[in-house]
Amino acid sequence: MKTRKSIKKRFKITKTGKILRRASGQDHFRAKKSGNLKRKNKKWVIVSKNEAKKIRKMIGKV
Repeated sequence: MKTRKSIKKRFKITKTGKILRRASGQDHFRAKKSGNLKRKNKKWVIVSKNEAKKIRKMIGKV
């Protein structure tokens, strides 16, 4: 199965096999959000197991 390039660009796979995504709410409407929230959203977030299974299949790492 071919790798979906759009999915590959949006997610990272760690050495242990966890899949990470960017936190939501970073692209616009940031002026009204507190600095604390903006800093917290810079970090990568672990994807749930159900979602990770689907993403792994699309990336091609089963």
